[in-house]
Amino acid sequence: MGRKTHDTPRDLISERTRLAIISALAVNPSLSFGELKQLLELSDGNLSVHARKLEDANLIQCKKSIANRMSRTVYRITRSGRVALEDYLNDMEELIRSIRGKK
Repeated sequence: MGRKTHDTPRDLISERTRLAIISALAVNPSLSFGELKQLLELSDGNLSVHARKLEDANLIQCKKSIANRMSRTVYRITRSGRVALEDYLNDMEELIRSIRGKK
């Protein structure tokens, strides 16, 4: 079986940690690395890897700055990220309705 070379936004968002990241950013104007890490109870490495995948797919935006000799990373959801999340949620709502037998 061949290995996937490109994940769709749907594929990326359906992973639990990435769904949590993009959902948190959908309800907050922005969140710092530390805020996301604490909110979602993730390790530095775990958050970095998943955020990078979302950023590479243009689903979230990352801004890095330095203040008082400390680096600060802030994340925001992009327009594409909002569309992808809405599409994912619509798919999940449709699945739930079909399982429950409602149209």
